[in-house]
Amino acid sequence: MKDIRFRLEEKSDYRETETVLREAFWNQFAPGCIEHFLLHSIRDSSDFLPELDIVATYNGKIIANIDFTKSMIISDDGKKYTTLCLGPIGVLPSFQKEGIGGALIDYAKKLIREMDYDYRAIFLFGDPNYYSRQGFVPAENYTIRTSDNYFAAAHQVCPLYPGALDGITGRYFESPAFVADESAAEIFDKQFPEKEKLTGVKLQPVFNKLVKMVKKYQD
Repeated sequence: MKDIRFRLEEKSDYRETETVLREAFWNQFAPGCIEHFLLHSIRDSSDFLPELDIVATYNGKIIANIDFTKSMIISDDGKKYTTLCLGPIGVLPSFQKEGIGGALIDYAKKLIREMDYDYRAIFLFGDPNYYSRQGFVPAENYTIRTSDNYFAAAHQVCPLYPGALDGITGRYFESPAFVADESAAEIFDKQFPEKEKLTGVKLQPVFNKLVKMVKKYQD
């Protein structure tokens, strides 16, 4: 891997990082993207963790970013357990397939494990083919469902220490900050150079199939 450096994002980086995410996600999973707007929005949330807002740089330029927010499991016996939600994470297209995303995740895990806080696990919604290589497994393996009580193929988890999820079953709740206002996202995107929105390209067919891979939990 090239001489990539990791550091925390600074406020002066905000627009550059948003541009990186926009380039990384444009037309990947849907025509256009909202990930840059999502990052812009969640920074104002009390669930956002600036101490885990990490950028990767090459020759002083930001080429990738990873972010985390607080989330939780509400177990079937009513207890609450604090967890983390990974995302968004993105790498500039010209730097993809070089292991930078995985290195960012590993770097973030190291920081998390050094924190004086009991985050039990990292959750995300993403492509299992990729995230299984980063230590994630289906949340269904732990009988942990989405907030609306479904098992979803895209719903994955990485326990942060041995036994972190032992005996815990229930529903997972991410931050309300992830509910994106699509009209606001459209307005926000006009601050960036115009790009063509395309349908049916890149990973869009795979993503459309993945989001339909859900099943209702039967107690």
